[in-house]
Order: sequence, then structure tokens, then C-alpha cells
Amino acid sequence: MPTTAIEIYNQIVSTLSPNERLRLATLILNDLVKQNEPTIDQNDTWTEQDQLDVTTFSLQYAATLFPDSEEM
Repeated sequence: MPTTAIEIYNQIVSTLSPNERLRLATLILNDLVKQNEPTIDQNDTWTEQDQLDVTTFSLQYAATLFPDSEEM
């Protein structure tokens, strides 16, 4: 009996027809929705790490737009 998701997929799911795979995927997704457990943190506040990450990304992006060779 398969015990991991990859084993289940390889031994059972991959042998199903495309229609049956789609039906199985629908059942799994509907079940997850019914559980109504939040999977995404929708908190509106930014942590210090969030602010550092966006600042770092912004500065890196700006550096690609305005390379050092264009200094005045």
C-alpha cells in the first residue's frame, strides 16, 4: 500500500484517465476549500523583514535601470 503522495501518484493516479484525474483533483480541491483553513496570511501589517525585502528588491531593480556608467 502506497504511503506517500508520490507513491500514490505513481502507483494509482498516473494510471487513471485524464477525466478521472480531473475528477480526483476537483474532489481534493473542494475538500480543501470546505476545511476553510486559511493558508495565506492576510495580515495587513508589514514586518521589518518585509520592508527590508521590498527595499532591497527596489534598490536592485533601480541599479539595473540606472547603471553606474551613466553618472553625471
